[in-house]
Order: sequence, then structure tokens, then C-alpha cells
Amino acid sequence: MIKYITRRIFYGILVMLGVVVVVFFLFQGFGDPSRLIMGQRADAATQENIRKELYLDQPKYKQFFLYLNDISPIAIHTRADIEKKQLRGFFIGGETKVGVKVPYLRRSYQTKKDVWTLLMEALPGTIILAIAAMIIAIALGIPLGILAAVKKNTWMDTSAVFTSVLGISAPSFFMGIVVAYIFGFLLSDVTGLHMTGSWFDIDETTGERYWSMQNLILPAFTLGIRPLAIITQLTRSSMLDVLTQDYIRTAYAKGLSKRIVIWRHALRNALNPVITAITGWFAELLAGAFFVEYIFGWKGIGKVTVDALEKLDFPVVMGSVLISSFFFIVIGILADLLYGIVDPRVKTQ
Repeated sequence: MIKYITRRIFYGILVMLGVVVVVFFLFQGFGDPSRLIMGQRADAATQENIRKELYLDQPKYKQFFLYLNDISPIAIHTRADIEKKQLRGFFIGGETKVGVKVPYLRRSYQTKKDVWTLLMEALPGTIILAIAAMIIAIALGIPLGILAAVKKNTWMDTSAVFTSVLGISAPSFFMGIVVAYIFGFLLSDVTGLHMTGSWFDIDETTGERYWSMQNLILPAFTLGIRPLAIITQLTRSSMLDVLTQDYIRTAYAKGLSKRIVIWRHALRNALNPVITAITGWFAELLAGAFFVEYIFGWKGIGKVTVDALEKLDFPVVMGSVLISSFFFIVIGILADLLYGIVDPRVKTQ
């Protein structure tokens, strides 16, 4: 197990390194950062100072290694760099220090805020939205899939399959517009829901934030439609395969009730492809809720990233891509470990 986890972590580091290379060189050709920061009226001296501060006066290969050193949790920095960038971590050494730190994703061109801080402020919103969407998908998808398999070739089965096909076919951004318009605008007086809103509201008197989970309903439902449809279909097909196995017939022959056979024996052995879908979609929901967050005005990494793209704020976009990639890798490792718990036949070696 330890050997397997170590190998997966090593592969994950290689993947992250590849993502860093792609992200860094992909955004090299999108304008001059000194002009993006200061605007078109910046004088030559100011632009030169900014280019020096961003290492743009260095060769491309050196810029890359400096960027890699900034975002790496283990890095080498001078005392001046640590103070200037306000790096957080543990450092040892003299003028040049080696340390373990919070990755430095540099600063936003527009707000001048630290990108890591900016994204961490938005991350809770994305996690809350992704978890809520996945809870909806699991709570409805697995029972619907089981019902469709048990009631094969009935109207229940046909309805579940037809609905899931519609759910898979409908893009999230399209469903977001439809759901927001119908339930957040046309039927707002009935539902009590609004087209836009984040996971917190601000008290007009005190200026303090307070939870507002009412705004979660529409974006979570919209984001959960596609994983719900996929989980329903996978559960149905997997259950149909499992229900034909010999040990299921043996369980019935021993006099076990249909409910026990389905929920205790069949479902557990049918869960592996479902877990794959759940873990894969959860990672994608964390990383890909961009349009849903933007449509509903939900403050998360997706909305922050889309806003940054509109303003050509590339450090924020680059940081968002790196954090999203990290989530994909971590959740993939956790998914493999979960297979071994759910199904002992799956070995992690």
C-alpha cells in the first residue's frame, strides 16, 4: 500500500510539472504584463521597473525556473525575496534560505492581491457547490439506477433512461440559463429563489458576512444534472450485469429477501464503476464549475477565473489552473484507494 501511494504521488508530481510547463509557456504570448498592469499610458521607466520585478528582463528559461521556484512548496529564496513577496513558511539559512512554504502564485495584475489568498478566499464557495451538487447526484442517481435495473423494461426503466440521456446531453451553461430564468425569475415569487447570489450575504447594518444557503439550491441542482444522469446509467448497467451472476441466484436460493440481495450483495459489487464516475465528476465539478458560478453569481474559483480572463489577469488564471490540476490528482489517488475498500478484489500494489 505504501509503495503504491508513493508511486502515485511521484506520478502526480510529474503530471503537475507538465501542467506547470504548459501553463507557463501558454500564457507567454498574451500581451506585455507591464502594460496590463499599468495600462497604455505607462511611461518607459515604470514599465522597465515592472518588467524587472516580474523577471521579464530575463531569458525565457530563467523566467520558467524562477516561476517554478515561486510555486514550489520546497524552494530557495533570498531574504529580500521572502520579505518582498511576504512568503509564508519555514526557512533556514543565511542571506539565501531553503524552506518549505505556501506556494507563491504571484500577484493579481488588477487587484495587486496575492493570488493564493485570492483563490483560497473563493475555494470554499466552489467546494460547497461541488459537494452539494454531488450529494444531489448520488442521492437521486443511485436509487434511480437501482430502480431502473430492478424494473427493467417497464415504464420506470424507460423513464429513467430517457431522463438520464437528456441530462447527459444538456450542457451545464445552457441548463444554468434555463434553470435561473424559470426558477429564479419567472417563478421567483413561488420558489423564493433568486437568479444570482453567493454562499454568503452581507448585513447592510454591520457589514458582516452571514451564511445564505438558499442561494445554493439552483446552482447545485444545475451542476448536479449531468453527474446525476451518468450515475443513474452506470448504476443501472452495472446492476443489470451483477444481477445475472451466480452468487445472486445462490443468495435467492438460500431464502434471502429481494431487498437484502439487492442492497447488501448486488449493489456493493456494482459500485466500482459508479465510484469512478463519482470521484471523476467531483474533481471535474471542483475544477469546471466556471460557467455555472458565473451565471448564478456564485463566488467561487470559477467566477474568479472567468472575471480574471475578462480582465486579462493571467496570474489568477494560471493559479486557478494549477489548483484545479492538483485537485484532479489528489482525488484520483483517493479514488483508487477507495476501490480497495469497497471491493477487496481490487488490489493496490
